[in-house]
Amino acid sequence: MIKDRIYFNSSPKPTLGVEAELYTVSKETFNLCPGAPKILNYFQDDLNVKEELLECIVEVNTNICNNVNEVRKDLKNKIAEVQEVANKNDNEIISIGTHPFARWKDQSVTNTNRYVDFLEKMQWPVRRLIISGLHVHVGVESGEKAISITNGMTRYIPLLIGLSANSPFFDSELTGLASTRTKIFEGLPTAGLPPLLKNYSEFQKFMRTLKRAGTIDSIREVWWDIRPHPSFGTVEIRVCDAVPTIEEMVNIAAFIQCLVVGFSENYDEGRQLEILDPWVILENKWRATRFGLDAEIIIDESGKLQPLKECILETIDKLLPVAESLGCRNELENLCYIVNMKKSPYIRQISAFNKNNQLTDIVKYFIDELKVHNTVHYD
Repeated sequence: MIKDRIYFNSSPKPTLGVEAELYTVSKETFNLCPGAPKILNYFQDDLNVKEELLECIVEVNTNICNNVNEVRKDLKNKIAEVQEVANKNDNEIISIGTHPFARWKDQSVTNTNRYVDFLEKMQWPVRRLIISGLHVHVGVESGEKAISITNGMTRYIPLLIGLSANSPFFDSELTGLASTRTKIFEGLPTAGLPPLLKNYSEFQKFMRTLKRAGTIDSIREVWWDIRPHPSFGTVEIRVCDAVPTIEEMVNIAAFIQCLVVGFSENYDEGRQLEILDPWVILENKWRATRFGLDAEIIIDESGKLQPLKECILETIDKLLPVAESLGCRNELENLCYIVNMKKSPYIRQISAFNKNNQLTDIVKYFIDELKVHNTVHYD
């Protein structure tokens, strides 16, 4: 038996789990504030409400869900409770990739051994890590299938960035990027695109090498855009910015579940998964990060381009039979509306700012968007 074998806990069904990272902001200044400790103190040992690197961020996790309707109900209930606790402490919560004007130098790190050690080890790349994301888990049956799906999913990274991009401002500056969070997160040595691995054995070998070399202490410290999660028995998609509304969280979770199930069915039928060369994937990721839905991406090795919006709509159309079987056709159609009407979150941020040239207006707008009785304003 190989020492340090990494067992993959099989998920017989394509279950869903969503992790939403939320900022706590002051009701008075709308700046970030260290509101997470009081929220966590209220929830005590509830593993669905967790600490994050910074005391201005709290993570809300769903239970293991069978479909998007369960995800929606779970997120509404949990986020409503977190909002209530935050409000009692004169705080609000927002879901946004980067806060538009908070300074990273002003943030306090969560005082646990894990995060203190992490900061000491990584230094500056971690100090500026005031970012929030949306992570989606989809259950798969085996480690081999998880690797195959991870490889296949890489070509869809620019689509996921385009749909979720929600961080055009950072440190009071309009950065020119649709997703500033993406570039900040890439500063970590074990973040970014996953390597194209041959099989689950190679994945285990890679993880063992990183651990023995002291690069990581556990698999939890490998923050690829897409990664197998052996202990959960899932493929985890981590590339998305935090999006403003619960409905958008659900829409993106539905899109990801359909992609994973589609890949899973192709794998079971022995079909070859289409994988682009790594340099093409990297270039496409940059284009989506920079231009969001207005990007043009490379679709083959000859350099042929396609508008990202067109690629998203074509992909959704192909996924509709899968969506029908999973009961999430409406959620995919919601994404089509966002694409066609140019209502991606980063565009709404810039529009909110342009009304009065006030960065606080963005925060006020997004506070309202996250209220659980709202869907999406689109205006």
